[in-house]
Amino acid sequence: MSELWDDLPETESFPHIQVKLSPRQYRERLAENPELGATWVRDAALSGLPEAQVGLGHILLDGYGVERDPVSAVRWFELAAQQDNPDAFNMLGRCHECGWGVAPDAVEAALWYERAAAKGHDWAQFNLACLILATQGWDAGLPRALSLLVASARAGNPKAKNMIGDLREKGWAGAPKLRSAALWYRWAAEGGCYRGQFHHARFLLRAGKIGEAKRWFRSSLRQAPPDFAGEARDILRGHHTERVRAIAEEQLGRSQERVA
Repeated sequence: MSELWDDLPETESFPHIQVKLSPRQYRERLAENPELGATWVRDAALSGLPEAQVGLGHILLDGYGVERDPVSAVRWFELAAQQDNPDAFNMLGRCHECGWGVAPDAVEAALWYERAAAKGHDWAQFNLACLILATQGWDAGLPRALSLLVASARAGNPKAKNMIGDLREKGWAGAPKLRSAALWYRWAAEGGCYRGQFHHARFLLRAGKIGEAKRWFRSSLRQAPPDFAGEARDILRGHHTERVRAIAEEQLGRSQERVA
């Protein structure tokens, strides 16, 4: 067993460790031993720590080191929500929006997102903005959604930055503003958003910066889920520059190697 686990005796409870770990250490320990990690998080959750209760909810949703159980995940999120935890509010919003462990209910989802967004939770602000646009439409929902996206982006959310870039590029909030869109896409890319990285690369390509564009295209395709990666490769294959077309084939080859 790796040294990551050397300070975690398997026979003891570890609620005190939950508070001391950074997010990176938390992920490393769970990745090193999912089964033991799930036991450790459950111990901390049973001790009443809302952060651990939210963490256990995630583990149960994903089936990470345990059998997948969305219904139990919702219960743990509810327990954390009783302690006024904004992460729990946001996750209850996700569960009600997506039908994870409960029946889909956009109205209930919005209520939970609102509670988290009011506490400055950047992901809840982003999720609520997307839900508003999906349920109210762009004409009615855009003013509130844009306000939420700006708040989320200012808190550092790269997906919100990418979405603002998209709004600027397409002129949803007025006339298209390409220079502004390019800035938002760059900030999204630097924050790790694979969509933002792809769009940032598009703008670099337009500016003739092929070398930089290739680097961001590669980063985007490495992270992107199959549906987005497939669409992105199709776009790259249609480019007039052979160096750009080659990126699509290079990434497709790597994907096939991973499957094999």
